[in-house]
Amino acid sequence: MIRLLRPLCRGTTYTRLLHLWVPMLVVSVWMFIDETTMWVPAVVLVPIGFIPAVRTGEGVQARLLLTPGLEDSAFSVAPSANRRDRLRTVAWLELRMLLGALTTGVCVWLPVLTIELVRHALGHRVDDIPFLRDTAPHWAYLLLTPFPLLALYGSVVGLGVLATAGARALLGPSAAERLSALEERTEQLLERTRIARELHDSIGHALTVAVVQAGAARTANSAEFTDRALTAIEETGRAALEDLERVLGVLREAERPASSRPTLTDSVRLLESARASGAKVDAECTGPLEAVPGPVSREGYRILQEALTNVLRHAGAVPTLVHVRVSDGVVTLEVRNPLPDDRAAPGRGSGLRGIRERAALLGGRAHTGPDGAGDWQVRVELPLG
Repeated sequence: MIRLLRPLCRGTTYTRLLHLWVPMLVVSVWMFIDETTMWVPAVVLVPIGFIPAVRTGEGVQARLLLTPGLEDSAFSVAPSANRRDRLRTVAWLELRMLLGALTTGVCVWLPVLTIELVRHALGHRVDDIPFLRDTAPHWAYLLLTPFPLLALYGSVVGLGVLATAGARALLGPSAAERLSALEERTEQLLERTRIARELHDSIGHALTVAVVQAGAARTANSAEFTDRALTAIEETGRAALEDLERVLGVLREAERPASSRPTLTDSVRLLESARASGAKVDAECTGPLEAVPGPVSREGYRILQEALTNVLRHAGAVPTLVHVRVSDGVVTLEVRNPLPDDRAAPGRGSGLRGIRERAALLGGRAHTGPDGAGDWQVRVELPLG
């Protein structure tokens, strides 16, 4: 019994009732104009439903009154984008008015019936209710008074549930909106993966440079070299902090522009950092780097950063050839370095896997491994399209 009466304690029951009453305000005003043409408001709703912004207003009302307190994505708040959305909006407006008329009727006549039953039981003649008009007053009619109230309760709750179901069906997102939501969700998941890669590449590069510099300074036993090493560690650490701030900014601000992240045009600092660590880096850049699209340029920067980090981590201060070429709609990144015989070949960590994943995400391809001439090669091709 308590479970059946639980909707009486829910605010949703009353907000849904209010939602169904709102259209009746227009109808009540029209009654004062001409009560013989009550069909006019329903006809007027047809052209109103074709206004794109009306769908937004109905979606907002449905969220606030039909499912208050819930972030209900089942109700679209976007304007009508096509004819189908407009027709669905018209159908919803007509259904809402119909349900509103039914709700108003039960909310008026069922309480009136209850009052008339009480009056009839107390000995008063009732002429407005057909089945009471020809019967004599009797106290037994008090036993019938709970039934109209129960019918009122069930009607209010049931019509509210029906209105919510109708709103979900007619105000729900269109196929295009569902696809957009799916793409947004996919983009969020890709963004999380990208953030993890950003942290790995940036912080991993900085720590590798710091470790290599500190080890070289300890073995060099030279105050001048130690000073250069400390300067390189400081500059690399400062650049890593800037990258960390950019990545964390993405987490703090969902709308932060992607253009704030480094691109291939900023790769000079990567080369200088590698040179400061003792590597003999010979770099060659051909083609218009500034014309490379943002996503390709940003991922290319991270690929180059990871490749140089692998050189320092696994090969040390060795001669390294870096070639960046933009031509024929493709960005080619190549990093080549000799691999000493006494060092294990890299490739078991997540860095090289991240390079291949970044390339695949952009529709490109990556080759990492020995080239047969004693060199380790990282070669990535990224399409500009």
